[in-house]
Amino acid sequence: MPAFPIQTLLEVTLPVFLVIGFGYAAVRFRTFSDAGVDGLMKFTQNFAIPCLLFRAISTLDLEQTFQWPLLLSFYIGATSGFFLGLFGARFLFGRPWTDAVAIGFCCLFSNSLLLGLPITERAYGSGALAANYAIIAVHSPFCYALGITAMEIARHGGKGVFLTVRSVVTAMVKNALVIGIALGFAVNLSGVALPGVLTEAVDLMTRAALPAALFGLGGVLVRYRPEGDLVTVLFVCVVALAVHPTITWALGQSFGLAQAPFRSAVLTAAMAPGVNAYVFANMYGVAKRVAATSVLFATVLSLVTASIWLSLLG
Repeated sequence: MPAFPIQTLLEVTLPVFLVIGFGYAAVRFRTFSDAGVDGLMKFTQNFAIPCLLFRAISTLDLEQTFQWPLLLSFYIGATSGFFLGLFGARFLFGRPWTDAVAIGFCCLFSNSLLLGLPITERAYGSGALAANYAIIAVHSPFCYALGITAMEIARHGGKGVFLTVRSVVTAMVKNALVIGIALGFAVNLSGVALPGVLTEAVDLMTRAALPAALFGLGGVLVRYRPEGDLVTVLFVCVVALAVHPTITWALGQSFGLAQAPFRSAVLTAAMAPGVNAYVFANMYGVAKRVAATSVLFATVLSLVTASIWLSLLG
């Protein structure tokens, strides 16, 4: 595969990170308020991005897109990252089990939406995103199910299985992204033709989703202060930005993935932990500083590492 020249790599990745930087600068210098960021993120996560996922899933060729080799390559890599983070935090850094689960979640939850989608689109075009949407459709349910289950076991020693299952299901049912994905599957599988006026309205929402979310992500990152636990944070960055995509690459090659889904899987695996990594840690009140700093550091580092992976993928 021919490698991307450096200029092309910058043209692909830099605009995405510049929009994040604009959001960061706007909030940092108080030309955009914290309350505005909260409102923007609620709009994108509860409305615009669910519309984007609904529209994408409703029009996908499910038989061609949802391939077991694709999902296994990505999610075996993600699960391996989770357990590396979990056991590394526990046995290398001596963290309590609950902290270790939250740190493992940071290694598990790559930013498939706000970084993976726009970088893949800029590198390979909108026609290359089908595999990204297949990964995203499973992402939140899988990651939260694994993270919540592990956390409940760490907190309660495996007791209260019913309560654990109920908390997982409740979190999924209330998640706007999952609702958008589920509705997209419903339309796709039913074969219902939506009115043109409705699809036009949904398309208007989707066009606002990624730029607004990237700007909001920059604003959110202002709240995270790079402090303490530097070795643990660097460990998370290595697992998230290098180990996960390396495992996905090896499995994708061994499973014989076609070029387009292979690129999507590896590039998505190479993304920094998403803000949900901090949300998960904050939800349980554990390892919040590690999670916040990891999101910030890895997002900055991924400008370089994403360019490296793009160069290798060609």
